[in-house]
Amino acid sequence: MTIRVLVADDHGAIRAGLVLILGNAEGIEVVGEAADGEIALRQARALRPDVVLMDVRMPGTDGITATRALIAEGLAEVLVLTTFDLDEYVHAALRAGAAGFLLKSVEAPRLIEAVRLVAAGEGVLAPQVTKRLISAFARTSAEPVPAPSGLAELTEREREVLGCLGAGASNAEIGARLHIGETTVKTHVSRVLAKLDLRSRVQAAILAQDQGIKPPG
Repeated sequence: MTIRVLVADDHGAIRAGLVLILGNAEGIEVVGEAADGEIALRQARALRPDVVLMDVRMPGTDGITATRALIAEGLAEVLVLTTFDLDEYVHAALRAGAAGFLLKSVEAPRLIEAVRLVAAGEGVLAPQVTKRLISAFARTSAEPVPAPSGLAELTEREREVLGCLGAGASNAEIGARLHIGETTVKTHVSRVLAKLDLRSRVQAAILAQDQGIKPPG
């Protein structure tokens, strides 16, 4: 199954490089490009991509606003590209439901892998900054997440999975830690998101940090 990708970045050279990398990857098709958030929204509505690769800072409609609209309309998963600055823009994008973020310096194989993971329903955080980002988010966010009522509805296993998400673990890492298969992990993650009324595993990770829920062991 081909993964359809829309690339949104206001820098033409960066956008061209991303298109070249993804366009040459097996099983990935770049179906559109956008230089700002408003164009990205129009393109997403028309082209229905699986993943939107979204720059944060763009003229006009920025990446945060566009991400919020894309997720609210259920148009696509969003993977944010950013420079290494843990600022309120990145935080807001994750709050808006982005599946994760990568640094713009990401190497081609990692970018391709990330697009595939996001399309498959997994979150992606730049490995260099995962723990730092989530911890900083929990400490400094101006919009703290209150404990949702669904937290009390989680089973012991689901709470363990939530704790693992808070540590930035992938499905494979969660499976290894809890001694369960990846398919089972995906089921638990889906149930956690549904019970907590969250849009992405990144939001679940942030919530776990906010509530002090740690992985077992």
